[in-house]
Amino acid sequence: MYEDKKIVCIECGEEFVFEAGEQEYYAKKGFTNEPKRCKSCIKARKEKRGMKYTIICSECGGEGQVPFEPKGDIPVFCSSCFAKRNKGM
Repeated sequence: MYEDKKIVCIECGEEFVFEAGEQEYYAKKGFTNEPKRCKSCIKARKEKRGMKYTIICSECGGEGQVPFEPKGDIPVFCSSCFAKRNKGM
């Protein structure tokens, strides 16, 4: 019923095979969209999600870590200052 299908990864542009067995698994899970990324790009994205960036807190000047890359135009806060600021909300 299913046949291997070649797909081009939207991240790296490399071609990868969406195997018949994977297609069957997707169908059983109710997934309707085909994968858009190859396995190595999926793995890289997952690893990046766990990445932390070191910052200097805009409030206390201490060092902290955040799960996003600061752009420099928005203040960033260490976890203590962030908690204090959001306590009043």
